[in-house]
Amino acid sequence: MITAIDHVQLAMPSGQEAKARDYYIGVLGLTEIDKPPVLAKRGGAWFTAGDVQIHLGVEEDFRAAKKAHPAFRARNSEALKIKLSGAGYPVKDDDAIPGTKRFYTEDCFSNRIEIICQD
Repeated sequence: MITAIDHVQLAMPSGQEAKARDYYIGVLGLTEIDKPPVLAKRGGAWFTAGDVQIHLGVEEDFRAAKKAHPAFRARNSEALKIKLSGAGYPVKDDDAIPGTKRFYTEDCFSNRIEIICQD
């Protein structure tokens, strides 16, 4: 019955929306979308690219996700690696899945992010 993932939510610390925008818009190239007013009061931010949405929700006792993570498909992955590294974010290639080129990085809150390369 499930046909797709609507969005993935990651946690973030309170009051760090500008930092989230710098990363998700400035580094990854996503676009911010408005949260419904009733949810906007809670803080956080929502972003999109194509059919992908990532929601960042404020968690008062924030701890970064080190194992659980979203996996984004990306074109121009070498350029993205350079952009991430240049902005100070780690890039770790992973060849554990035969035939799949991918790498791991972290967002601005140290949440784990997987990038599956489509080029």
